[in-house]
Amino acid sequence: MNGTAHMAIGAATGFIVANSFGSGPDITAALVAIGGISGLMPDMDIDGKLSNKVTFSPKMIRAVAQIIGFLMMVYSYLEGIGKERWLGIGYGAGMMILSSFITQRRMLMITGIGVTACGWQLNETWLWLLGIYIFFASFVSHRSYTHSVLGILYYGVIAHYLESSLMIDGVFEACVIGYASHLIADMKFLPFNKRGIKLFLPLSSKEI
Repeated sequence: MNGTAHMAIGAATGFIVANSFGSGPDITAALVAIGGISGLMPDMDIDGKLSNKVTFSPKMIRAVAQIIGFLMMVYSYLEGIGKERWLGIGYGAGMMILSSFITQRRMLMITGIGVTACGWQLNETWLWLLGIYIFFASFVSHRSYTHSVLGILYYGVIAHYLESSLMIDGVFEACVIGYASHLIADMKFLPFNKRGIKLFLPLSSKEI
């Protein structure tokens, strides 16, 4: 399944969550966006060199890194104070510049380091946890740990802290269900998937 489909399914889960919480239009839009992004997160493990058809192209990964860098700059400017603000802006700018020159897998690694540093500097637990996720994803093979129970449990921790930071009901559910929708859509029981996912790594490497 391609990235557009994963994002659409994740966005749909965010919309369902928003309706279940009776959210207004602005919160609904936020939950739809969060669900859509969460629906793409398991494919942060792609290195572009696998024999199977992968979801993201190198250009898309590069664009994602640049968007993250830009958002880090904006967030640091709005939320940071004094030295923290300028360090966050520097991390974001550096990420945007480096993403234009380095390979996809190394770019993901540096993106993870930058997001972790920014989250630590801003004292945002969800952000530095996300950075660790991205960093780790740059070293694992496609459809492995990010497509497992461990992956969804770790992302659930990120979602918990993100909801606490944003103080918006439904963020946790939109994140976790959006992430889970990706795993379900990649399972072997669906006729358009030649491969499944190793859901129970490291206990079992059997594809489901």
